Amino acid sequence: MEYINATGRRKSAIARVYLSEGSGKITINKLDITKYFPSAILQYVVKQPLATLGVEGKYDIKANLDGGGFTGQSQALRMAIARALVKVNAEDKKALKDKGFLTRDPRAVERKKSGQPKARKRFQFSKR
Repeated sequence: MEYINATGRRKSAIARVYLSEGSGKITINKLDITKYFPSAILQYVVKQPLATLGVEGKYDIKANLDGGGFTGQSQALRMAIARALVKVNAEDKKALKDKGFLTRDPRAVERKKSGQPKARKRFQFSKR
């Protein structure tokens, strides 16, 4: 098995993943996952597809993350890892799809409208 690549997106974050057989090392932008995502919750989010299939120590993952914040990046990476695992073994697709790892979350920030301070907030109304 050479490299298997996949892409994941969330908000404005884009994750490109390269999956290969190995010892379970996850490298993000040439940094270890513990350095890139110091939060244990975000590390857990990234490893969810691997834990669902029970293949934590089986694959090495190299990822390039771009755009967005840390939450969007972690969820984009989760989606990319899930897509790469489906390319490795198509029978795993149902388990990952049931957990929602293969579904692109369409929610994004609503644009600001003119004449308003934010997207939905209005300036205070004065009758007189």
